[in-house]
Amino acid sequence: MACMSTESCPMNGGNGQYSYTRNSSIQRWGVEASKALIGEAVWEKLDTNFSTLFNIADLGCSVGPNTFIVVENIIESVKLKYPSPNPNSEGIEFQVFFNDLASNDFNTLHRSLPRDREYAASIVPELLDKNSPAWNKGRISYGSAPTEVVQAYSAQFAKDMGSFLKARAQELVHGVMDLLGDSLMDMARMGLISEAKVDSFNFPKYYPTQHELKTLIERNGYFSIDRTEPLAQSTTHARDLNFQIFISHTRAAWEGVIKMHFGSDIIDGLFDRFMKKVLKFSPLISRHSSKQIAEIFVLLKRKAS
Repeated sequence: MACMSTESCPMNGGNGQYSYTRNSSIQRWGVEASKALIGEAVWEKLDTNFSTLFNIADLGCSVGPNTFIVVENIIESVKLKYPSPNPNSEGIEFQVFFNDLASNDFNTLHRSLPRDREYAASIVPELLDKNSPAWNKGRISYGSAPTEVVQAYSAQFAKDMGSFLKARAQELVHGVMDLLGDSLMDMARMGLISEAKVDSFNFPKYYPTQHELKTLIERNGYFSIDRTEPLAQSTTHARDLNFQIFISHTRAAWEGVIKMHFGSDIIDGLFDRFMKKVLKFSPLISRHSSKQIAEIFVLLKRKAS
């Protein structure tokens, strides 16, 4: 049995070269693409029966700055629908809650807050058993893995998403990762890391289809789906996205997870190898990625108890 880590691995903190703060423009494109949809949802669905205090919660804020853009989009939409009746009155008071892993770099987040405001300050189980049909030998993801591995990832995603939806109710690119796995295997063959370490490492990330996401939300039963829509990437964003940016973003998001399992000594060498492999296969990756839906906008409504 491989060892399962119980420690949290947030995005890279600080403001350095590989920090999430400086490597999150891809995520920002998704935020920008959903702005109009959020505005429509507020205009059409927001109940007028609320007090002058309006609460907003970001349940995965990371270290910014994207979380502030999302919050501003929501605030603008609410103010547009409910303008202050008195020009001398501030109207609705907005209270924002930022939530993330306990080890998240909240210091950087707080330092990035706009100054003109007041502020009150799991792994898939089947992948851990060497005797399991889902033992993912020689790979770190499910992209080119046997059916049993893909099913294990899908089942774990459904379980995690179900828990997420239940908690929220109570409170209120295939292929590229295979190249990162190949880079780790190259280092294992060179004796820089053990092959057993690679075999026991699996990225805790799964990309559901729109149908999968819809099915598990309906099965969960806490929310009704008002709208689902894939977010199309603009041609400008597609042109601006190069593989160096993608790899920097990947490192900002996943370095902590990799470092916890393999140690910090391999990080620079690993991502150098990863870059070379990505550039080698870039034409194939570009054709494959252009057909994929990276993000889905989902508007949920809490069902009455």
